[in-house]
Amino acid sequence: MNLKAKIFLLAIVPFLVAIAGIGIGVRHQATALAQTQHATTQAAYLASKEIELRHYVDLATSAIAPLYETAGTHARDDATLRTRALAILEKLDFGQDGYFFVYDMHGRSLMHPREPELVGRDLWALRDPAGSLTIQQLIAAAARGGGYVRYVWHRPSTGKLAPKLGYVVPLERWGWMLGTGIYLDDVDTTLARIDQRASSNIERTMWWIGGIALAGLGVITLCALVLNVTEYRSADAKLRRLAQQVVASQESERARLSRELHDGISQMMVSAKLLLESALARFEHSDARVPAAEAALSTSLARLSDTLREVRRISHALRPSMLDDLGLAAALEQLTRELSAESGVALTFTQQERARDMLLPDALNTALFRIAQEALTNIVRHAHASSAALALDVSAHTVTLTIEDNGRGFDVEGVQADPSVGVGLRNMRERLEALDGTLSLVSQPGRTIVKSIVPLPAAARASRPNAQAPDAAPPIAQEDRR
Repeated sequence: MNLKAKIFLLAIVPFLVAIAGIGIGVRHQATALAQTQHATTQAAYLASKEIELRHYVDLATSAIAPLYETAGTHARDDATLRTRALAILEKLDFGQDGYFFVYDMHGRSLMHPREPELVGRDLWALRDPAGSLTIQQLIAAAARGGGYVRYVWHRPSTGKLAPKLGYVVPLERWGWMLGTGIYLDDVDTTLARIDQRASSNIERTMWWIGGIALAGLGVITLCALVLNVTEYRSADAKLRRLAQQVVASQESERARLSRELHDGISQMMVSAKLLLESALARFEHSDARVPAAEAALSTSLARLSDTLREVRRISHALRPSMLDDLGLAAALEQLTRELSAESGVALTFTQQERARDMLLPDALNTALFRIAQEALTNIVRHAHASSAALALDVSAHTVTLTIEDNGRGFDVEGVQADPSVGVGLRNMRERLEALDGTLSLVSQPGRTIVKSIVPLPAAARASRPNAQAPDAAPPIAQEDRR
């Protein structure tokens, strides 16, 4: 694993662990808060309902209080008073399912406005679906002086069993149990709705945390990519500068070696050749001739001449002096002439007239000359071509060098994709990229075109001989006079 991957993991893993910890903590705390809210709401709701039930029962007892208090003084009218009290209580209700009920202390129903069929029945042994003795629980609470009881009873509006909270009080003088109640399924529905909202809020919070985590992960990844691309571009730029420096250093070293060969070794060899020629002439004009010495001198002169030509060829190959002295056009013309003579391939060079007058930068001259040298060498060695043409075109803003041959061609995409071949083409492209130029390749059997286009620097465009004096002849006429 490389350093960048380790740094990326060191940034991502703690972030994900922190987000996961935050998510778990938030979910746990939110769930605990929702449970606490449920319990608090339930307790508060039930407490309010208990108070409400007590008020209802107090209201009912207040409504029959005159009758209940009179019953002790007029015993013969007691049955009438009880009947009147039951009638008053039967008419009292609150809401669709709110009503009062009356039982005697032995479990017989005395009044039930919603279920009149129960009136007069003994319900002492009545059990709910869970097996609890409902009426006995209510009577026991009343016997203790009143209280709350939870039980299950039919809900009039639905006809189904539902949990109910009842509050009962005793009417000891008459031996009654008076009570009322509220159904708790409404409470359960309200609490379920609150729990659902809390659960939705928790899920929404977790989604928000997940979205923030993904956004943070995306930002970290984007920053890593930007950093990676920036470093890659920086490294690529440094590599390009290094390659350019290497090429410039190579050209400088070639130029130095070429000058050393041309001005140093070549001159010394010429001097040695002149001395040998002088010695041979003396032998030939002297009276005492030595044929063996003359033959040795002649052989030495021939070999020295061959060596001198080889040194000059190497010097020219390293860097032709004509490129520095007469410019790119003259150097390209000399290159095509020499390669044509050596290889037997018909090489031609054409140029515009203004190309001779153009003062191009040394870097541009060197790059185009090396591209032409590489392309022509490839044609001679690999293309099996019988002819090739090299053209130099200098326009107002660009310099275009085109090399075309009639060889067997090659697979352009395959050569560019294979790193083991096409080194010369990559070198051409790198030389042009250093000058903001472009290289285009078109190849098929019988025709291959290599075109290099380089923009002219502003300084080179300013040095063009565009402006002529009023009495000066056109450039072509001047060229004709030369």
